[in-house]
Amino acid sequence: MRTALTELLGCRHPIVQTGMGYVAGARLVSAVAEAGGFGIVASATMTLDELRDTVHRVKERTSRPFGVNVRSDAPDAARRIDLLIRERVRLASFALAPSHDLIRRCADGGVLTMPSVGARRHAEKVAEWGVDAVLVQGGEGGGHTGSVPTTILLPQVVDTVGIPVVAAGGFFDGRGLVAALAYGAAGIAMGTRFLLTAESPVGARVKQLYLDAGVTGTIVTTSVDGIPHRVLRTSYINGLERSGTVGALLRSARHAVAFRRLAGLTWPQLVRAGRSARHGRELTWAQTLMAAGTPVLLRTAMVDGRPEFGVMSAGQVTGLIDDLPSCAELIDRIMKEASEGLERLTTAR
Repeated sequence: MRTALTELLGCRHPIVQTGMGYVAGARLVSAVAEAGGFGIVASATMTLDELRDTVHRVKERTSRPFGVNVRSDAPDAARRIDLLIRERVRLASFALAPSHDLIRRCADGGVLTMPSVGARRHAEKVAEWGVDAVLVQGGEGGGHTGSVPTTILLPQVVDTVGIPVVAAGGFFDGRGLVAALAYGAAGIAMGTRFLLTAESPVGARVKQLYLDAGVTGTIVTTSVDGIPHRVLRTSYINGLERSGTVGALLRSARHAVAFRRLAGLTWPQLVRAGRSARHGRELTWAQTLMAAGTPVLLRTAMVDGRPEFGVMSAGQVTGLIDDLPSCAELIDRIMKEASEGLERLTTAR
C-alpha cells in the first residue's frame, strides 16, 4: 500500500510504531522495521551513549529505515540530532514542538521531522516552520494527551496542513487504517498495540494487566505530572488521585530523589528538569517534582515489573486487544484486514 507516508519514510506499509519510553528499544523497533512498518526509538529515557548504542543495535538487526523520538526541550537535544545525522537515521519525531533551530538542523543534515500534535493550531504552527509530517494524536491515545477525539481532530488537521498526516489514538487493526485513510491521513501510528506484541520488552505480568483492562480501564489524570496523562487505572493511580497536598508532596519527593540518583542529577538540575516538563503550565511544587520523577514511575512499572508502584501509559484501545502477536504477524494482519475492507467498500453487493 503506497501512500504519501510510505513514500516519505521508505517503509512498505503506512504503519508507525510510536516512541514509547522504556518500550521502544532496539528489539521492538527493528522488528517493526523488518515487518514493513516504521519503528521509532524512544530516546527520552536514554542517555546519549545509550541512544548511540541503541541506534547501532537497530542497524545491526535491520537495513530498513527507522526513526528516533527526541525531547525538544532536552539539554542535549542538538547533540542527539547531530547523532541522528551522523548515523543517517531517517526521521526525528518530537513529543513537543521542536524549535526552528532543531528543524533547520535536521533539514540541513538530511533527517526528516515529524512532531506530535494534539490541536489544530499546533499542527498549523509546525507546518509553517517546515516539518515534513505531523502525527496527530486524539484524546483516546495513551500518555500525554488532549481532550479532542481522533475523529474530530484528524479531519481538522488534514484540512489545514499540506504535509502527510499520521493518525494516532484508537488504532489497532485494518479497519482503523482504512478509516484513517478515508479521513485523509497518510497512515496510522500505534503505541499500545505494539506494546502488546511478542517483541515488546514489557514483562508478562504487566502485559496481562493491559490485556485484562476494559475500554474503561484507563483514566486521564493530572496527578502524575500536572499534565493530562492517560494511564491504566490502578490502585497506585487511585492513590495519587486521592492524595492531599501534603501526601502528594511527600510522594513526589520520594520519586524525585529516586530519579535524581538514577540520572545522576544535582538538585538544581532536577528542579530544572521538572520545570522543563511543565509545558508552560503553572504547577505546584509537588507536581513539579513529580514531573521530574515521572521516568522513575514509568521504569518501575515497565522495566522493573512493579505496576503497583509505577505508572503505565495506555490508550483506550487496550480494551479491544486480546493477544500478543509478533510484529510481523500484527502488521500482516492489519494489511490483510485493510485490503479486505477496501475491497468490501468498493465492490457492489
